[in-house]
Amino acid sequence: MHAGSSGGRQENMAIFCKHLSAIRDVVPSAPGCEECLKSGDPWLHLRICRTCGHVGCCDQSPNRHATKHFHATRHPIIEAYDPPEGWGWCYVDEVMFDLSGQLTPHLGPIPRFY
Repeated sequence: MHAGSSGGRQENMAIFCKHLSAIRDVVPSAPGCEECLKSGDPWLHLRICRTCGHVGCCDQSPNRHATKHFHATRHPIIEAYDPPEGWGWCYVDEVMFDLSGQLTPHLGPIPRFY
């Protein structure tokens, strides 16, 4: 599978991504984008770091906190955290893959500002 594709099996991810060991069961750091909740800024979609549980906003959101988290920590794998997306992304290898069998549970309803 390659960037921009959707679906697929996680077994195929090993062919394209060397960061399987970074995927962990995590506890979300916040019910929405951690930084946007503090600043009062809106977001479009959420992403959760599958290394530490940081919840950040997507690249279509004004602040791009998920990508900023990757650049600050080098944690390679995020999960699309808006149900029922079910996909993951590796920033390093730039591949999308299926996480539908191992989604991170939400901490209740996701706050929305739009």
